[in-house]
Amino acid sequence: MALPPARAVRYRLEYAAVASLGLLFRAMPLAAAQCVAWVIARAGYALMRSRRNEAKRRIRLVMGGGMTDREVAAAAWISFRNVAFNAVDMFRIRSLTKRKAARLVEDLPGVVAHIRGVLEKAGGTGAILALPHCGNWDLAGSAVFLWGIPIFSVAGKQRNPWTNRYINRLREGRGMAVLERGEAGGRTYIEMLRRIRRGEVFAILPDSRSRTPALPVPFLGGTANLARGMGKLAFQTGAPVVPVVIRRVSWRRFAIELFPAIWPDRSASCDAEELRMTVEAAGLFDAAIRKTPEQWFWYNKRWVLDPVEPEAAKTPSKTPPGTTEQQDKKNTP
Repeated sequence: MALPPARAVRYRLEYAAVASLGLLFRAMPLAAAQCVAWVIARAGYALMRSRRNEAKRRIRLVMGGGMTDREVAAAAWISFRNVAFNAVDMFRIRSLTKRKAARLVEDLPGVVAHIRGVLEKAGGTGAILALPHCGNWDLAGSAVFLWGIPIFSVAGKQRNPWTNRYINRLREGRGMAVLERGEAGGRTYIEMLRRIRRGEVFAILPDSRSRTPALPVPFLGGTANLARGMGKLAFQTGAPVVPVVIRRVSWRRFAIELFPAIWPDRSASCDAEELRMTVEAAGLFDAAIRKTPEQWFWYNKRWVLDPVEPEAAKTPSKTPPGTTEQQDKKNTP
């Protein structure tokens, strides 16, 4: 469908700005690129007063009286700054090699060995890597792929078609397949099932609020409406859920915390297992976020503890069964 002329011009300008920034960050040494990103993030943080204050409100709500105002402010800033650093990593991801990945991620061979052990136990079926919005999930996926783990993810389609294609090319730059969410007729979901059943690992971000009624899950001191996709895929394929938390421990280094796999009980009902597995994973993520709140992304427009909008509750979802609302389409970090 042709875009209105004014919108097409705006989208092309947006794409040109993003692509130009990518060229700049790729041409510079990593340290210099991160310094530029830091300056851009600092300016954006100062200008986005309402979003900044909302992030601080959320941190206080979750952490209670456990943090001083200075600590809350520091957590909100680092969370915002990390988005800029993640963008630098994304723009440069095509230059990532197996050796570079090992330098970026602490004990990457151990991480890969853990995932391979789970896959061996699964007996030919793949696994579902469940990650909260911490660290840099895209870079971690590419790093794991370079070390021999077949991994794929699903991403929301950006409204700007040129930017959408550009971002997906970057995400796939080191071989990690990226499927677009919401393909007609449920083709995306069918492809997800096929890939998992043939032994691939699906990386999913299950800690965002679903737009439509889904699973009521205790999370961050409240009840979050989390999507069914992770548990449904696990139940239908027999694949285990492997909870993982990624943290940026310095400007250039990441640490990955692995948890025991959560295996589906296929003798139980699908609904019961969807809830059980999601609650278990959310409990692990809850503790991890409270331990290092600055690592989590607090700026999502759809706050995870907000109730479902009444109109969403009345409108049937057009999303294929089992897919997830990982992120707001306009709010991809």
